[in-house]
Amino acid sequence: MSIHSEYIAPKGWKPKNPDEDYLITELDIELADGVPEDKFEEVAASCAAESSTGTWTKVDEGKHSGTKLAKKLRAVAYDLDPKTKTFKIAYKKEIFEPGNMAGIFAGIAGNIDSMKMIKAFRLLDVRFPKSLVQSFPGPQFGIDGVREFMQIERGPLLCTVPKPKIGRTAKEQAYLAKILFTAANGEFQGIKDDENLTSLYFNKFEDRCKLVHEVQRDVEQKSGKRKMYLCNVTHSDIDVMLDRADMIKENGGRWMMMDVIVTGFAAVQTMRKHNPGLAIHAHRAMHGLLDRESGAGVYDKGVIVDFSMSMVVIAKIMRLLGVDSLHGGAPKGKMENYNEPMLIQQALQEDITPVTDMTLGQNWYGMKGVWHTASGGLHPGTIGESITRLGENLIVQAGGGVLGHPWGIEAGVEAMVQARDIAMQKEDLNKWIIEHPDSALAKAAHYWGFDPKFV
Repeated sequence: MSIHSEYIAPKGWKPKNPDEDYLITELDIELADGVPEDKFEEVAASCAAESSTGTWTKVDEGKHSGTKLAKKLRAVAYDLDPKTKTFKIAYKKEIFEPGNMAGIFAGIAGNIDSMKMIKAFRLLDVRFPKSLVQSFPGPQFGIDGVREFMQIERGPLLCTVPKPKIGRTAKEQAYLAKILFTAANGEFQGIKDDENLTSLYFNKFEDRCKLVHEVQRDVEQKSGKRKMYLCNVTHSDIDVMLDRADMIKENGGRWMMMDVIVTGFAAVQTMRKHNPGLAIHAHRAMHGLLDRESGAGVYDKGVIVDFSMSMVVIAKIMRLLGVDSLHGGAPKGKMENYNEPMLIQQALQEDITPVTDMTLGQNWYGMKGVWHTASGGLHPGTIGESITRLGENLIVQAGGGVLGHPWGIEAGVEAMVQARDIAMQKEDLNKWIIEHPDSALAKAAHYWGFDPKFV
């Protein structure tokens, strides 16, 4: 008998009152070479043990050993499927510190992904109990709060990231912002720093923050239409990030952008707690090292060949930590399985995220929803599907798909606005293009087609 047999639940077992008493994970694994198929249950038990109260051998069970309480608090693996190598683990909530995301993930994922019995692992999903959900701040503004300060009641927000990623001076970026904010009768909302535009000798953060926000204030005063500048505060020193957030606020900004994967859980939670009243736009640079599928992929129920977690898990983490918008991909986007963006959108925006055959669902107990940002190779010919499938609470972010329009930047903005309006009015895109052959949108569609552009 395995030393971890007590970490396997009886067949048919389900946790009672899971949303009150348990944190639940779902895992997909592949057994290491040389580990026979009939050891799957033992490996699942070892995963539950190593991530909760167990270790690799029997240990002292004396009077002061803690083993009595450890047995009471141990996690159990259940719903084992030897065919797909998937299973769930139920953890009693008492083994996690409220409000400590780093501590939670050090437990549920910190050691499993280095176990020698496993050659591939994917954390498919996590479902948090009520007490842990309510121990995190959640978004400060969320969907409704952003709509209120942007003064936009309906529809997605349109935004562009400067391309080339690196090369424009702060002054040149402010010039681009003015074009974006004023083209197409001012119907375009935003400009966003790219992930590697931090504070460079030719484009210092201080200069860019001041100049772009000057343009924003001027355009807003003249047009009466609110604009957004997603200004990148990312740094490995949280004090620098806080100073940059203060500077945004001092210059009349409403948003900050941060790269939430590279800065980490602690940085996101700290910025949410201490920032001066700015919405947090979460860029996910480097997410592929965490969430990219491998092999045939779990969505095809195939063999996986590497270690990862799903983007749905990352979305749940970021909603809890308190971002207001998060990149979650687009249907047929360059980094996603076709259906995954819809699962991400549900995790970000529903009050009760539904259970699917790939996700555990989640009750959010009234926590504010997060704007889903669709990005990655998008252009005017693609955004209609994103709006149709992901809904109106969407930031559509296109860089090359605006700035690369063959008629120029203003035409790129115009084409995006036209595509948005067609989607919102539920008109037929192809019919509209045929009826408006000389439009900026028709030119964009003929130039790029209707599928995202991948690199």
